[in-house]
Amino acid sequence: MLKVMLVDGNAERSDVLQNELKADDSVNVIVVDGSRDLMTEVRKYSPDIIIIEMASPDRDTLESLRTVNRELPKPVVFFAEQSDYETTQAAINAGVSAYIVDGLSENRLNSVMEVAIARFKTFQQLKDELEETKGRLQDRKDVDKAKGILMKHRQLSEEEAYQLLRKMAMDRNMKIGEAARNFTAAMSLLGDIG
Repeated sequence: MLKVMLVDGNAERSDVLQNELKADDSVNVIVVDGSRDLMTEVRKYSPDIIIIEMASPDRDTLESLRTVNRELPKPVVFFAEQSDYETTQAAINAGVSAYIVDGLSENRLNSVMEVAIARFKTFQQLKDELEETKGRLQDRKDVDKAKGILMKHRQLSEEEAYQLLRKMAMDRNMKIGEAARNFTAAMSLLGDIG
């Protein structure tokens, strides 16, 4: 069952979306007042998708969306009555997956949610891949730095220094990047890094 959190301060406006959502038996709708703290509500209900409906995203809403996107990322569909380029960009940058201006024609809500969820998953996958790549790059830099220290202080070849780091990592059941960081930190404490 898809858990949808509907956020709106205007009961009349949210009734239309709420009725359309509740018509689908596979959807569980949680209605949240737009004046409540969004992060608190996301933690409380742990929705699969967030739908926000308001005239236009204000600064507080955008900041709340940034916090949610940073701490507990969720697909977000935003329905706005009016918008401009800067507001749309700010909403997308805050983590909105689908930004719909001037309402929604009947029976399109499910397809909009599906697209938002798909875009969100694609973005999260790219974000995860980027973080993994950054981690590998940092590991490589840290290993190179540790090898340099070993080569200088123990007069080792690059291969010998690498094998020593690798053995150190295996003996401590660590990844080589972590072992390199620990080694470099220890040498820095001893003042042996020039």
